[in-house]
Amino acid sequence: MPLSANLIHYLISYAVAFIVFGLIAKWYIWPRIRDRPPKTALPPFLLYACLRVNGLMFLMPGLVSPELPQAFAMPTAYGDLTATLLALIALACLRYESRAAVPMLWLFNVVGILDLIYALISSIKAHVDPALLGVSYYLAVLNVPAMAVVHVMIFAYLLRALASIRGVAPG
Repeated sequence: MPLSANLIHYLISYAVAFIVFGLIAKWYIWPRIRDRPPKTALPPFLLYACLRVNGLMFLMPGLVSPELPQAFAMPTAYGDLTATLLALIALACLRYESRAAVPMLWLFNVVGILDLIYALISSIKAHVDPALLGVSYYLAVLNVPAMAVVHVMIFAYLLRALASIRGVAPG
């Protein structure tokens, strides 16, 4: 895909948002959640992940360009919906202290991050011009970086908990 002005603007917006959300997570959120139990530490992340249902915008005529490649739009929209449903299930498992909570957290997080990676790859393969995203552009430049940081935070939390269970000094 050629490096158009639209793509440069998109990449700058995405990168700045990713850096900002990463710094918020590192400086303000991680120090406050790392030692909390999962039932209190992780629900805010899962609730935010439920907003990922907005990915269905990619299927709504008028919100995106009719030229938006369906090879990108369909799997991205339904991948986001799947991640949303898994986040809701993981949230319920946490809330009601189910033994399935930790496996559901892992499942949501793995599926969710793979969906983001797949969407990135399919946008490149389908040569998606960011201008074709229409009003859903904000999803790509704000929500996706934030969601990537949410996944990193959940992975860090789960791996830290796993390390402490195994007797490895947490970092």
